[in-house]
Amino acid sequence: MLIVVAYDVANNRRRVRLRSVLRKYGLPVQESVFECQVTPGEARKMKAEVRKTIRKSADLVRFYTLCRDCQDLVEDQNGPVDVEIPLAMVV
Repeated sequence: MLIVVAYDVANNRRRVRLRSVLRKYGLPVQESVFECQVTPGEARKMKAEVRKTIRKSADLVRFYTLCRDCQDLVEDQNGPVDVEIPLAMVV
């Protein structure tokens, strides 16, 4: 499944820790946006790690799960985008 994670984290230290967590599951596509190609189990683990990293009263993290049909509609300024993330690229 593809999950797009967008965040607004006020504190620099928490933001760096959050980026570190998200890099285990996907790739940054914008300054505060990640695309994560994960299994349902990995998604649960990722969300749990994110919850431990942020401060709910100060930070915002949103998870957008895209269905297979929606994934096929993803495009950027150059046209359609292959959102399959090669496993070798996930660090």
